[in-house]
Amino acid sequence: MENFGELNLVGHAPAFLGALELVRRSAGCDATVLVQGETGTGKELVARAIHYLGTRRTFPFIPVNCGALPDSLVENELFGHVRGAFTDARDARRGLVAEAEGGTLFLDEIEVLSQKAQVALLRFLQDFEYRPLGGADVRNANVRVIAASNAELGALASTGRFRQDLLFRLNVLSIELPPLRERSRDALLLAEMFLKRFERQYGRPPKRLHPEAVSRLLAYSWPGNVRELENLLHREFLMGDGTSIRLHCLAPAGARAQAGDAAAPRLTESSFQDAKASAIARFERAYIVELLARTRGNISQAARISGKERSRLGKMVKKYGLERASFAGDAT
Repeated sequence: MENFGELNLVGHAPAFLGALELVRRSAGCDATVLVQGETGTGKELVARAIHYLGTRRTFPFIPVNCGALPDSLVENELFGHVRGAFTDARDARRGLVAEAEGGTLFLDEIEVLSQKAQVALLRFLQDFEYRPLGGADVRNANVRVIAASNAELGALASTGRFRQDLLFRLNVLSIELPPLRERSRDALLLAEMFLKRFERQYGRPPKRLHPEAVSRLLAYSWPGNVRELENLLHREFLMGDGTSIRLHCLAPAGARAQAGDAAAPRLTESSFQDAKASAIARFERAYIVELLARTRGNISQAARISGKERSRLGKMVKKYGLERASFAGDAT
């Protein structure tokens, strides 16, 4: 039986175990897979698990952040080019599809691809044939494609922002990852796993969650999901004093900072103004956490998305004790 713990996929919640069963089944075949879930839920980990549990495990796993592909260079990045294909093409260059030959091509954040890029990908997925830029010969690719999105592609397709035919090509097998807030006590299991990993990584004495931290951890809604939990514990492990981790930065038990109810009044507040200020603070922190998670800590990109000045956004990041460098890891 597969040891998903070794692949950093840990949890006992029924919805999560159901997703792992789909991972196991997907690894046993070679069809295209679409993995969907909120930012930070572990989509790349799932893609890696499908690859390394399958028959392609000895071949490359090539992750591609579609958001980082310039629209004018998508075909060049995916399919490469021959020498002389354009002015600066002094040498031939293999594309990402060729790099993944025999293995898996993982297309993360597929929803951000432009219409032009979607057409190029659709054409490739129809028969897994491609032609490098400037080349005359059509090549066959022996790759498995796994795509991931933190947006509901069906909804995007219904509004014309994502091609319906491309969605059909991608959605042969589908895995939906539940957010951490819907996984009951899985946050505690993950926290213990992360702390043990940091202990080994840094060769430091063990640190354990204080009972107060357990209550806070289970009460918090984790808008940034597993990535936010990992980054928070990483910071607390390195910067906290003593052997107990208390997580004072989180709202107390019973004061969930859910984005959906962040603006709801709390009757325990002493006044309307206090309730309003508290709701705004909870919303701001949850929004910034998700923003940094999506941009992997890139303040300039986060500022463009949010419409705020970079300096102003930077001050808000400091205000809530967030370290943008801690968001620079792999999407999980």
